[in-house]
Amino acid sequence: MKLVAAALILQDGKLLICQRTRHQPMPLKWEFPGGKIEEGEQPRDAMRRELDEELGIEAKVGEEVARIRHSYKGGAQVELRFFVVHQFAGEIENRIFRDVRWVERAHLPQYDFLEADLELVNDIASGKIL
Repeated sequence: MKLVAAALILQDGKLLICQRTRHQPMPLKWEFPGGKIEEGEQPRDAMRRELDEELGIEAKVGEEVARIRHSYKGGAQVELRFFVVHQFAGEIENRIFRDVRWVERAHLPQYDFLEADLELVNDIASGKIL
């Protein structure tokens, strides 16, 4: 099972979402920034490292607000740990994605998110989380 840390970055009431490139697995799907937790790495440390690598920011990682296990049709399994980020240093720089956008929570379901994120996206949009 692949362990992943993902960030729910909030600013001015909006969340940052990112679109995968055409060359990544599950191309052009939307997701929250983050990535694989390396062996021996703490989830919050992975979160800080990934946000630096992907967006060039130094994040103050907050509480874990959701943990989701998902099995894709091809057999791949993932455990996602979602952390809130209210503060970060630096300007967001798109280093690896096709697109990054700040989106109102109510508008999240309009985007074609990864299957593993869909329940969380709906919970955020409806105000159940955050």
